[in-house]
Amino acid sequence: MKVLLDECVDWRLLREIAGHDVKTARQMGWSTIKNGELLALAAKEFDVFVTVDRNLSFQQKLPAFDIAVIVLRANSNRLADLIPLVSGLHESILTAKRGKTTFVGA
Repeated sequence: MKVLLDECVDWRLLREIAGHDVKTARQMGWSTIKNGELLALAAKEFDVFVTVDRNLSFQQKLPAFDIAVIVLRANSNRLADLIPLVSGLHESILTAKRGKTTFVGA
């Protein structure tokens, strides 16, 4: 699967997502692009978009985008807070549906 990490996700998390082609918004040159446009661009090249932005599903009409969205629910976007969610993230990457939001964590 091709996975894009939102700029609000600690970039070092990509090291923990083995077995997938993972890029960050910054690596793609998309770090200044806002959510709606970012999702449209990401949908052209990626299968899954990973973010910690809990409001994304309320701010955007996700069924309009041909990409699965995974929201990591952690205390912060620090790597130490995201690492415990990695196993759930791996499972969600494999089962996430395009145009839908999957939540991982509390």
